[in-house]
Formats: sequence, structure tokens, C-alpha cells
Amino acid sequence: MAGPRDPHGRGQRAYLAGTAAEDLVARHYEHRGYSIAERRWRGAGGEVDLILRQGAALVFVEVKHSKTRDRAAARITQAQTRRIYASAGQYLENEPAGQLTEARFDVALVDGAGAIEIIENAFGLD
Repeated sequence: MAGPRDPHGRGQRAYLAGTAAEDLVARHYEHRGYSIAERRWRGAGGEVDLILRQGAALVFVEVKHSKTRDRAAARITQAQTRRIYASAGQYLENEPAGQLTEARFDVALVDGAGAIEIIENAFGLD
């Protein structure tokens, strides 16, 4: 049931749509041979939607969902990128190779029809 500040339940619908998009993306990576290490992992910098493993390598994935691919892509901000880096750095502290662990940062764009576009190495460290 929607609360007084959200009479139409938009927040709940957005949350459910985001969760469904993350599930689609997780299955997509699993079909490609990755295993799910974490979902919605929260570090000091913020939340990482998916952390995947392939061998000793890790992939940190930000999932963006919107009606269109372009609208999903437009939702990625520099501040968000910095938060993901901070959380990924914290996560790597517990890996056997620490900060030397092979890692990349992907963005998964999901449109309203459920089409997925994976952008590998979506942003590099600056």
C-alpha cells in the first residue's frame, strides 16, 4: 500500500522494477559463466548493484533501468561513479590479492521491454 507521501505507489513500483532489472542482468551474466558474489552490496561509498566473479576476477556492475536505453544511460552520474569506486575499493580489501585483484566496472542498461545492453569497462579510473 502506498504511503501518504507517495499516494500512487511510484516508489514501490520503481523499486520492484529495479529489482527485476537486476535479476535479469544477474541471469544474463550467469549464462555467460559468471557467478554472483554479492547483490546490492553496501560499502562506505554506497551500494553496488551486482558483484560478479569469473575465476579470480571481479566485475562490479551498476544496473540502470528506464523506459528507454538512452534514459537509463542518462541516469549515470560522476558522483555515483565515485561512490561505486569507493565501495569497490573497500570490497577488494577482503580479496586475497587485495587492490591488485583483476576487476572491471560494467554498466547494464535495461529498457522497459527488458532488453539488456552491457557496457564492459564502462568507466575507467581517472
